[in-house]
Amino acid sequence: MTDPMIYPVPGIRLATAAAGIRYKNRDDLLLIELAEGGTAAAVFTRNAFCAAPVTLAREHLAAGAPRYLLINAGNANAGTGRTGMVAARETCRIAAEAAGCAPEQVLPFSTGVIGQDLPTEPFSRALPGLVDGLAEDAWPVAARAIMTTDTVPKLASRRISVAGKPVTITGICKGSGMIHPDMATMLGYVATDAALPAPLAQQALVAAVQPSFNSITVDGDTSTNDACVLLASGKSGASIDSLDSDAGRAFQQALSEVCYELARSIVLDGEGATKLVEIVVETAASEEEARQVAFTVAHSPLVKTALFASDPNWGRILAAVGRAGLSELDIDAVQVWLDDTRIVCDGGRDPAYTEQAGKAVLSKPAFQIRVALARGTASTKVLTCDLSFDYVKINAEYRS
Repeated sequence: MTDPMIYPVPGIRLATAAAGIRYKNRDDLLLIELAEGGTAAAVFTRNAFCAAPVTLAREHLAAGAPRYLLINAGNANAGTGRTGMVAARETCRIAAEAAGCAPEQVLPFSTGVIGQDLPTEPFSRALPGLVDGLAEDAWPVAARAIMTTDTVPKLASRRISVAGKPVTITGICKGSGMIHPDMATMLGYVATDAALPAPLAQQALVAAVQPSFNSITVDGDTSTNDACVLLASGKSGASIDSLDSDAGRAFQQALSEVCYELARSIVLDGEGATKLVEIVVETAASEEEARQVAFTVAHSPLVKTALFASDPNWGRILAAVGRAGLSELDIDAVQVWLDDTRIVCDGGRDPAYTEQAGKAVLSKPAFQIRVALARGTASTKVLTCDLSFDYVKINAEYRS
């Protein structure tokens, strides 16, 4: 497999360092610089026990004019109370002093082990060198610096034409476990050289996140630290004033593609995962209902373990659909497919279905589970993976 083309984004510079926050002999600290005059947007975890850096990043973003993102791996600075907030503020102060900006212009992000105090001394050692080392082409090393249980770096990039001018969108993310919507321990950073007002950037990001990062699940756990940020430097000279214009639609499509590609890479790298599974729920009464069914199937340990074993135990899928909480579900009208093989109709097993056909689908590295509810016209897609022995092993040993 060849590496994807990753385009630098004019007006966005990055640098990494091995600060020794938790890991040894690897980069674990990332600084991203947004050109002066650029705009930023972000979405954050809805976990009530959100980490100190999430609280502070929200606060600093609301103050306006962010210039730097500061991201560390190995320590989540979550569940750390007042001490954690003091540490988060201190890291922003250290970065601001090194970069020559106000502390409020630094957005902090952390990922890693929960409940451990974040040391600030490594930031003091590393940040002056990070500022000196900022470069536009550092996306690949940046993607590696934010990894925790990830096995591969995750990057995506697009170059499109907007109003006759080339526009670049490039992003990185990290995530492998504790992945579930509402910012599923996912961190994502996407940048563009298009010019977008901050409210429009926020609108575009929310629209891109819903069918991508908020439509994946590995294990049903929403992290305390999840966040996704969009930076717009404006250096291309292409301005987008409305997402309903031709320029806006082209930009939204490319941004959504980048976010989807990144989200897909998280599920592909799910902790211990061996299979990528797309769950499609169609003919639902509403999108909310469709997502309710899709995630019930995706979160079922019995379904996920059967997928790992390539066991066409279709009763587990049927049971998950039945307990998804839909009122007045006509079970005789429900149909279920594995790829193009129909396994359920008329309230039971399709007469033409064979165990061999089901096993053939589930033995593939990627396949689709499709559920038709016959209740309306709404549909949704959710990406998930199987649940293997290694998922338990990875999470049992992560703190060792």
